[in-house]
Amino acid sequence: MAANTLEDLAERVDRLVLRHQELQRANALLEQQLSAVAAERDSLKSRLAAARGRVDALLARLPADTAAPATDRGTTA
Repeated sequence: MAANTLEDLAERVDRLVLRHQELQRANALLEQQLSAVAAERDSLKSRLAAARGRVDALLARLPADTAAPATDRGTTA
């Protein structure tokens, strides 16, 4: 009976080792994905900052008073 229990324990340890290896591979893949997503995020933040700079530059070029006077458009007197 002790041999049977020892064999069962050995099988459980083997399964545990295999599961641990699977989790290590999955974790490595997740770390790669996280790194790629972080790089993409950083790139998008940089592009957003550049776009904001361009918009700010365009806004600075607008005349100070851009409000058009209210008129009756489309009506004839």
